[in-house]
Amino acid sequence: MSRQQLDAILQMSAQFPPPANGSPADMRAWFEAINAQTPIPDGAMIERVSSGPVGGDLIRYPNSDGKRLIVYFHGGGFFFGSSRSHRVVAANLARASGFSVLAADYRLAPEHPAPAAHDDALAVYRWALEQGFAPSAVCLSGDSAGGNLTIATAMRARDEGLPMPGALVVMSPALDFTGQSESFRTIADAPLLTPQLTELFKQVYFGASLPASPYLAPLNGDLSQLPATLIHVGSWELLRDDSVQLAGRLRQAGGSAELKIWDGMCHSWQLFAPMLDEGMASIEEAAAFARGRLAP
Repeated sequence: MSRQQLDAILQMSAQFPPPANGSPADMRAWFEAINAQTPIPDGAMIERVSSGPVGGDLIRYPNSDGKRLIVYFHGGGFFFGSSRSHRVVAANLARASGFSVLAADYRLAPEHPAPAAHDDALAVYRWALEQGFAPSAVCLSGDSAGGNLTIATAMRARDEGLPMPGALVVMSPALDFTGQSESFRTIADAPLLTPQLTELFKQVYFGASLPASPYLAPLNGDLSQLPATLIHVGSWELLRDDSVQLAGRLRQAGGSAELKIWDGMCHSWQLFAPMLDEGMASIEEAAAFARGRLAP
């Protein structure tokens, strides 16, 4: 494990804390700024497209397979983040898979509370189908809140009679909002995503009450008949057990779930991919998973 790399990254990140008492606009500007300088692979072709209500960035390389698509939903607690802030993950997924990748945007809270982001995510999947992509040639993916959107979109697609995508990939998905999981209660030193930040995200998107709808909290719902799913999570994060529960429930429902807990990794460590070996390795494994399951 490249713990020295991660420690150096976290020490650097600590020098740029979020603005105290910042407005949503201030917080979003801070988050965009700390991710804006992360390099992406050379040769990426980025096109803004009208995917869903907010649009997204379609990322390709000269040798990309235009018939297969990975849709990537960014994290950020439904509060901040964008196709731009998470471009390092999306661009490396495109490079490593050889497929087109849509880094999808969606409406953010508190201006747009639940279920706005979830409605937008489903609209993005509908857009992909309308563009002519075969369902079996589409992989839905995302990190953190985007992992929630990934699972929820597949559930809604199933229940609304849409064809299933070919695969799902989630990284540190945020699924359990009760705060009762063992990892949430015991991993007190987890960096980046803290209990306080989790509470902020929960309040701005869901409001005062816990989400009961399975389309907002997928662990509450029917996880049967979902595509093969790859789940990556760090051992050093509050949301570790969200992933453990997801894998177990997918398997109990008769599905295929591959769970990998990355030793010593923190929340959404893939954002550090160029500087962190495990970050790039996680993206490479996600790309290989999609390559092995999407129809040509």
